Amino acid sequence: MPVQRLNHAVLYVRNVARSVAFYADALGFAPIDGMAQLRGAAFMRAGGSTNDHDLGLFEVGADAASSPAGRGAVGLYHLAWEVDTLAELERIAERLDRLGALAGATDHGTTKALYGKDPDDMEFEVSWLVPADRLTQEILDSRSRLAPLDITKEKERFGAETRGGVGVSSPASA
Repeated sequence: MPVQRLNHAVLYVRNVARSVAFYADALGFAPIDGMAQLRGAAFMRAGGSTNDHDLGLFEVGADAASSPAGRGAVGLYHLAWEVDTLAELERIAERLDRLGALAGATDHGTTKALYGKDPDDMEFEVSWLVPADRLTQEILDSRSRLAPLDITKEKERFGAETRGGVGVSSPASA
């Protein structure tokens, strides 16, 4: 059986309390009671998740260097979390913008994506996936052309409350 989905991510951060506050405010992650017993660590769960935890944070201190990944070193570029609706994507875009953490918004054709940066300048993505039954050849062909994301236009096209593809970004036959 192939890997099905990402269960959780673990990040090294400079300040756990600051990162917990950011991920709670920006993305609605909640600290898990009883799992925060480790000094300098926190475990958080996304709203509606049944995972043991979705995000682990381990403090390495204020003097920790930024990751050179992508700037002369290999390493992880970003993690991507899915949301159910374009209305939720818009809500998160507004929240990230308010926090000064919105780094970009891109239309990938089959996915509509926001990019944010956390307090340690680590990038993450929040995306809505076009449902497989709404994919057209035009949308599939547009995957190779990145465009600025216009959430208002996409809500008009697909509906603000239309449930996304939940891990599906192409039809089964593609």
